[in-house]
Amino acid sequence: MSKRLIALSAAYGAGGRFIGIAVASRLEVPFVDRAITRSVAGRLDVTLDEALAHEEPPSRTLLERLLASFASADAGTPVTLPADGATVEDFHAALAEAVREQAAAGEGVILGRGGVAALREDPRALRVRLSGPVPGRLARAMAVTDVDEATARRTLRRLDRTQAAYLQQFHGVDIDDPGLYHLTIDSTAMPLEACVDLIERAATAVS
Repeated sequence: MSKRLIALSAAYGAGGRFIGIAVASRLEVPFVDRAITRSVAGRLDVTLDEALAHEEPPSRTLLERLLASFASADAGTPVTLPADGATVEDFHAALAEAVREQAAAGEGVILGRGGVAALREDPRALRVRLSGPVPGRLARAMAVTDVDEATARRTLRRLDRTQAAYLQQFHGVDIDDPGLYHLTIDSTAMPLEACVDLIERAATAVS
């Protein structure tokens, strides 16, 4: 049976946003990125600006910092906790529920947000990891975001670490566990369009 629900886990510099949008277009399903964060903001009764921030306050705890980094890794857009009221656990619960609610429609491409873990028991979902060696991801990140190498390297280390920590802390899974994914792609080893082709073929294959 073909799948119209795709969960993408994209490392920094792996082209996740480009690939996610292109796959959604090919499959004619919604691309879900900021919509998840808007849902979280609504659940926690905060503004979108409070749920989306571009810099981390230096006083953040480890868990708060990892949550602040766990938006679309490719875009490097951090998601932060609201200033008052909600806890780390509240944020995680709202995030996981928003992913499941979006998945209830049975279609869409969900980028990041722990979707591969939240939907690991959902037979409708095709779970895909996009990653690659550090040099290739750095080169792509610098080309796309127009940042210098030192900044890109710091961001890559931070997001790699915090993505892994988030999945371990809140879902009890290892980001490197091959059983978490149906398809793992080194997106630095080929053009991004070729990655889109692979995911489309996997999603539309009839088992």
